[in-house]
Amino acid sequence: MPLDAKVRSILDAQAAKHARPLTRITPEEARGRVEEIVAAVRLTDLPQVRVADINIPGPGGAIPARVYRPEKQGVFPAVVHFHGGGWVMGTLDSHDPFCRYLCGAADAVVVSVDYRLAPEHRFPAAVEDSEAAVLYVLDHAAEFSADPHAVLVSGDSAGGNLAAVVALRLRGRKKLRGQILLFPITDHYSSAYPSYEENAKGYGLERDGMIWFWNHYLPHPQEIHHPDASPLRAADLSGLPPALVVTGEYDVLRDEGVKYAERLKEAGVPVTHLHYDDMHHNFCVWPLTVGALKQSREAIAAMAEWIQAAAR
Repeated sequence: MPLDAKVRSILDAQAAKHARPLTRITPEEARGRVEEIVAAVRLTDLPQVRVADINIPGPGGAIPARVYRPEKQGVFPAVVHFHGGGWVMGTLDSHDPFCRYLCGAADAVVVSVDYRLAPEHRFPAAVEDSEAAVLYVLDHAAEFSADPHAVLVSGDSAGGNLAAVVALRLRGRKKLRGQILLFPITDHYSSAYPSYEENAKGYGLERDGMIWFWNHYLPHPQEIHHPDASPLRAADLSGLPPALVVTGEYDVLRDEGVKYAERLKEAGVPVTHLHYDDMHHNFCVWPLTVGALKQSREAIAAMAEWIQAAAR
């Protein structure tokens, strides 16, 4: 199936606006591009939810977070979400629309975590912050109108990597009700994955861009296969919480996301895998597409249904 025409027009417009590829700019310039995109997005149908910014104690200092709660009274499932951006970019603001949509659709508390970014804070800083945030939500769920027995982790792209890693690190220590892995990075870049070649250029996230992200994130090459960096390299995936994995055909990360879903199933973990043949990387999260595509709304609705089922 060809790439959705609306997605192609959005990608072409962005490519025309930013002639220099990611690999030829600095992390600061890349973050500036994200800020420009966020500032330009105007969404008129965001659900009405209660929002509060908080700080979570972390190993490197306070971790900024944003809590989204349904307006109605009650006790809700909690989803701790880690934003994407290659561990280099991304903010609470860049993922604000997605978190609002998910909170409203799922009737769930969503806690968006602004973990430390590379290259200023390289691996494993983001992992440590993400784990600390989940432990905090588990311990303080009542303060957020959340059920401490219905806490899930979620993440997109690099955030999907962090969600998978935190689920692995907490296995046997804390009970999570689910892990939502959206276009996750699960393994270090490898030409063994055909999707890196098939979707190398022209679909938003590019092969060379992923290599750029990895080089900023990992200080030592010998760490590329550590399970805290590449969860697909974990020897054993059994005993993990149920997983919802979302992948897109036109995504360099497609194959490693599919492989992780397969390995989870082989380990006996309940897995729901949603694959979109006409979509690209992060279509249901990125602010330029989350409010513009029917496929994005459909995916968020599917996530909401899955969260409610997992929390029961």
